[in-house]
Amino acid sequence: MKALLGSFVVLATFMTSCNAQCYFIPGTEPGMNLNDECQDIDGAKYPVHKTWQTENCFECTCNEEGIQCCNKVPVPSGYDRLNCKTIFYKENCTYSVVERDDPGKTCDVSNWVL
Repeated sequence: MKALLGSFVVLATFMTSCNAQCYFIPGTEPGMNLNDECQDIDGAKYPVHKTWQTENCFECTCNEEGIQCCNKVPVPSGYDRLNCKTIFYKENCTYSVVERDDPGKTCDVSNWVL
């Protein structure tokens, strides 16, 4: 029992340290047919196997089980967080990293995470 509890603690610690870049919206009750379409949380309907991009830059695909959405935008992670900040451009789904005191100057980024 203690080993099982210890495994759950390790798993919970691992899961909370992960960066959730995907999510899933189930299509219907288990065992029910999707009728060849999916409905997202805003009520929009998409045919099975259709892929689209959301306004927050996630790429979504309708499949037989529901909608799978994943972030396709590389996020800067290796930069001077004390002196620099990130700016997200929703219009073209990109980030830039600039100096906090002079946003006209870019900062070096050594690592990007997808």
